[in-house]
Amino acid sequence: MQKEDLAPHVKEISQVLNGSIDDDQIMNELKTFLEVYRVSLETAKRSIIRKYGGNPALLSGGQRKRIGELTANEQRVDLLVKVVSVNKKEIEMDGTYKPILYGIFADESGTASFTAWDADRFNFDRGDVLLIRNAYTKEWNGQPQINLGNRAIVERQDATSVNFSDIELPYFAETKQVKIAELQEGMNNVTVTGRILSVEKRIVETPDGSKTVYSGVMADATGKTQFSAWHNFELKQNDVVTVKGAYVRGWRGIPQLNFGERAEVSKFSGTFPSMIELSQPVLRTIVDLERIGGGIDILVKGVIVDVRDGSGLIFRCPTCKRVIQRNLCRIHGAVEPLPDLRIKAVVDDGESVLTAIMNRKITESLVGITLDEAMKKAKEMMTPEIVKEEIESKLIAQPVEISGNVTKDEYGLMMIVGSARIALPDVKAEATTLLSELEGIS
Repeated sequence: MQKEDLAPHVKEISQVLNGSIDDDQIMNELKTFLEVYRVSLETAKRSIIRKYGGNPALLSGGQRKRIGELTANEQRVDLLVKVVSVNKKEIEMDGTYKPILYGIFADESGTASFTAWDADRFNFDRGDVLLIRNAYTKEWNGQPQINLGNRAIVERQDATSVNFSDIELPYFAETKQVKIAELQEGMNNVTVTGRILSVEKRIVETPDGSKTVYSGVMADATGKTQFSAWHNFELKQNDVVTVKGAYVRGWRGIPQLNFGERAEVSKFSGTFPSMIELSQPVLRTIVDLERIGGGIDILVKGVIVDVRDGSGLIFRCPTCKRVIQRNLCRIHGAVEPLPDLRIKAVVDDGESVLTAIMNRKITESLVGITLDEAMKKAKEMMTPEIVKEEIESKLIAQPVEISGNVTKDEYGLMMIVGSARIALPDVKAEATTLLSELEGIS
């Protein structure tokens, strides 16, 4: 092999040995193993590394992948990519500032953002074709991000020797402006304008250590969303802000807005609904909730069509509050049960259904029965089923308005109801509306 062909392998060996051996010495030894001892290139590299006390397992040998095949949290990945964009900035780590590179790589299968954690080690420009060894991936903005750490090796390739010149690189458009009601899990690079209804500072543990996150609730005229800001943008309650470059994750189906230090956050100076207006629940159809996966502080109007098992008088473990049978908790064994009231209702809005879970307070209000009265009836009839039967007789086929947080799992949509009321129709108002519509037609 020619010297220029061996150069990348010399660099790789030097990297594994942390630069403790001169490159010329490594080159001479590599040639000796290949030309005198006639061993394979990989055997030669491993032998040299062992000779100088290194770990051959740190040689790249990574899995060659295309960008479109990457997933989060992969180790030792090899890639052949084109540099779409590259930028340099300084970040603070352990009290000191260090330069890093970030940007976008592309190949024939797609694009991915990257971060090179030591700008002084890597030298490449936009348009370069690179062979990357020993990269690793993490999740960023809900997508795999390529990371170049201290074990990564980057080699420029002849751009004419690969077919990247024919690759149609994606167009990186401006971020998409969306309303909060349009947010869905998996969205990236979105722009959202909303009023901060609440915000608090928290310390969370991540695989990279402790991080500060600013979380709360943001709202516009279409709805509310929980948010997490992974950088201090000095957000304050009642601020109206435009967040550019955010992404959406989901928790049990509920879309949640996330944005980090690369996002742009600015104050919005236009007309916007007030805190009081935005604090009210927003009416949504169940079909709409199925599409987006859930939401917070949602108002649904519908009819109760079923009261499911597990409704009525129930008993809970006093320690973990799980519903128990025969005074036995599967976690805490035999216990003195705590009585409670609950409704698990199926609500139909004419297009689809969801399960509504109502606590004791709401159950007492809707049914007109207290916990003590329910206990007394169950004792008299010698069965708690009598309470469920009374709930069914009073609520099935009743129109209701319920509000709360809606989640989604394999069983469908479920609302933890915060408030509920029987929605008795205003016959006079409906007649007036109908008459007006008929007059308009005529």
